[in-house]
Amino acid sequence: MRINYQIRVPQVRLIDHDGTQLGVKTLQEAMALSQERGMDLVEIAPTATPPVCKIADYSKLLYEQDKKARDSKKKQKGGHLKEIRMRPNIGEHDLMVKMNHAKEFLEKNDKVRFTIMFKGRENTHKDLGDVLAKRIRSILTDSGELEGRPFQMGNRLMMSFIPKKVQLQAKPAKKAENTAEKKAEEKANTPAVEKTETPKIQQKPQ
Repeated sequence: MRINYQIRVPQVRLIDHDGTQLGVKTLQEAMALSQERGMDLVEIAPTATPPVCKIADYSKLLYEQDKKARDSKKKQKGGHLKEIRMRPNIGEHDLMVKMNHAKEFLEKNDKVRFTIMFKGRENTHKDLGDVLAKRIRSILTDSGELEGRPFQMGNRLMMSFIPKKVQLQAKPAKKAENTAEKKAEEKANTPAVEKTETPKIQQKPQ
C-alpha cells in the first residue's frame, strides 16, 4: 500500500478514519485532512477510478492486517505480533519499562514491532530516532534478533524483532564423550604389565 507522499494521483475517493465517505477530493485536500487528524493517507484501492484512499493510522492498519493473516492460518503455529510505541524523546524510566515488556514478549515467542512516532518539531530531528533505535537494539541483544532493517514510514520509524534462537548446548556433552573415548584409546594402547607372582618361601620345620 502506498501512503502519504507515495500517492501520485490528482484525485482520490476519500474515506474518513471512522468509515465516513467524504467523496472525491484532490490529493492536496486529502493530505491536508489526514494531517489535521494526525494520521496517514493510505491508498487501499489503487485500481479504482479514482483510487480509493482512507485516513488511517498506518501502523495500526498493518497490525490489523497481520492479525487477520494469523487468524486465517489457525493451523500454523506461531507467536503473536506485539507493538510498542514511543516518542523519540522518551524518558529513561519509561524506556526501560517498555524494554522489559518487549523482553517478556520475546521470551513468550512473540514478535515485537517498535514504532517511534515523530510529531511537530520532532520531524526535524529524525537523528534522535536513529539513536533510540540503536539503543533498543543494544538492550535486546540477548533477547531478540532484528528482522530486516529499521525503515521510515511517514512520520514513523519502525523496526521489528523476532525471538532469538536458542542454541542447544551440545558442546560440553560432546567434549565429555571425546574425553571418555580418548581415555579408552590410551588404555588400549598402553602395553599390559605382566604380573609376576612372588615365590613363597617355604620355611623348614625346626
